Amino acid sequence: MPYCEGRIVHDADAHLMETPTWLRDHAEAEYRDRLPLLRYTSGNELRQTGSPEEQQRDLVASFERLQERHGTEEYRSSEEAEIMQRKNFAATGGFIAGDRPRALDLLGFSSQLIFNTFHNGRLHNLEHAGDEELAYAAARAHNRGMLEFCSVDPRLLPSCYVPLVDPDRAVRAAGEALAQGAAALLVASGCPPSFSPSHRDLFGVWAQAEEAGIPIVFHVGGTGDLIDPNYFVNGLPIPHDFHGGDENFRSVDYMAIPGPPAQTLATLIFDGVLEHFPDLRIGVIEQGAIWVPSWLRQMESAFEAFHRHEERLQALSMRPSDYVHRQVRFTPYPTEDVGWIVEQGGSDLVMFSSDYPHVEGGRKPLERFEASLGDAGEEVRRRFYVDNFLFLMGAAGTQLAA
Repeated sequence: MPYCEGRIVHDADAHLMETPTWLRDHAEAEYRDRLPLLRYTSGNELRQTGSPEEQQRDLVASFERLQERHGTEEYRSSEEAEIMQRKNFAATGGFIAGDRPRALDLLGFSSQLIFNTFHNGRLHNLEHAGDEELAYAAARAHNRGMLEFCSVDPRLLPSCYVPLVDPDRAVRAAGEALAQGAAALLVASGCPPSFSPSHRDLFGVWAQAEEAGIPIVFHVGGTGDLIDPNYFVNGLPIPHDFHGGDENFRSVDYMAIPGPPAQTLATLIFDGVLEHFPDLRIGVIEQGAIWVPSWLRQMESAFEAFHRHEERLQALSMRPSDYVHRQVRFTPYPTEDVGWIVEQGGSDLVMFSSDYPHVEGGRKPLERFEASLGDAGEEVRRRFYVDNFLFLMGAAGTQLAA
């Protein structure tokens, strides 16, 4: 019996778990040695000691043993019962591509939009490190890995990263990713190093996505430090994150997650990008949605305050919130009150996501979302579980709905 029964559900946020050499394995030979071995610092059982060569050898051997364990009859015999209990590298299809179709069957989801787990911050940092050639080489490696993982099942929709640091290269990178089969173009939620995300030189990226019917997506983790780290210097031990380590979010920096996408989206709206590209669709993934209703009102307030003095606002044909309803969709966290978000912001803005196979998604996302939707009607639920996702995904959504 699958986890989800009796309802069509599309999953707007799911992940693969990258193995230590994943990025290197998919990079061009000339860049492999410049891409560091992936290290695990968040309470993972895979501890690393010794020289870099010894660490790599030990990690690779650990994952070979783990892969063997996934293939045993003992492990597979309890997959159905534990499909939402096993997390991260223990989860079915978390890092073994051939197992992911079976995981989808056990989950009962009609599709999953797939993101990386460990590389958003690394790809962002490469954009800001001054070596643009390496930044784009790493993005190409990432995209090969994503496309390869998702190629095993048409229900798996790959997100491919496009660094915006160099507009000319960004336009070419977007075209390459689309030609290779990207279902979504992933860009950093925050600002590029030296210009606005609304810069006219980036219009070639948005134009290609719009023409292909492929969304631009933001995802948590790709914005560098969310807050000044001194907020944690309080005379007390720093709390562990979900994984028992110190790499992911705690309550204090969690509060800053909406900042980058809120600022970037407002800038794109005020500077006329969504006006210029009315069929461009944007997804804000794993960055919550409880902030969206007040953010919509804040943009309306800014529009009222500055409309008389700013020509860019006068050039808009709609109110700021109208662009959001027309073109942007969000994934709430399962701890957020989706019923309240719908009541305050509308039922057209939010989508279901499981965060599979991450710990943060919890073991009962459907149950939590159902509880917070309360007495909302079937039309609202249909939008949340199906229609808003299919709308965001454009061309891919049309194929899924067929």
